[in-house]
Amino acid sequence: MTTFAIEGKGLTRRFGGFTALHGVDISVRKGEIRGLIGPNGAGKSTLIDVLSGRAPDRDGQVFLNGENITRLNPQQRRKRGLARSFQRTNIFPELGVAQQLDVASWAVKAADVDEILAALNLTQLADVPAGEISYGEQRRLDLALSLVGRPSVLLLDEPAAGLTLEESLALAGILRDLATRWGVTVLLVEHDMQVVFSVCDRISVLHLGRALAEGTVAEVRADKRVVDAYLGSEA
Repeated sequence: MTTFAIEGKGLTRRFGGFTALHGVDISVRKGEIRGLIGPNGAGKSTLIDVLSGRAPDRDGQVFLNGENITRLNPQQRRKRGLARSFQRTNIFPELGVAQQLDVASWAVKAADVDEILAALNLTQLADVPAGEISYGEQRRLDLALSLVGRPSVLLLDEPAAGLTLEESLALAGILRDLATRWGVTVLLVEHDMQVVFSVCDRISVLHLGRALAEGTVAEVRADKRVVDAYLGSEA
């Protein structure tokens, strides 16, 4: 049995004459929180798109808990236990918080709405229209939507974007708790290095569509290639 929850092998993505990903390999162990960092245009969101099936890769392969899901569409991958969030919140402002989760649960045939609301500290907002809650609460709702059905792997594309430092660190705590209690594996694209450094077990670094480095937080922060390409003084 594989120890990896999500694997990408030789992932390549082209847009016309431009190659956004050059044969990238990535393997994330079950229950791990993996950070995915790099400069703008490094290929981070493209890699998430390829793994989730939104940008099919004709060259490489994607495996979910050992199963080859390369030819499955995003909906099929979601039903297999691969969920994702987006840079922009994916909510309906006029629907109540719990209503949105009810719709998502119907789509994946799950019945864990109350549990998800509690895990994301949204129970008290269950009946409030999403357009009336704060931006930080909307980001938590977006995360809650991706967690309906208890996926085994969660791909997050900048979940802390626009949040205050306090909100970002609270979100990091939620992610760590989910990984510990539910065994959710997380691949996290994030520009907020405080979030990345505080919550990630390991970090993968992309640069110009290629894998530049991988290691623990300490190893990546000490890697001169990563410092020069991205972290700079933040390291």
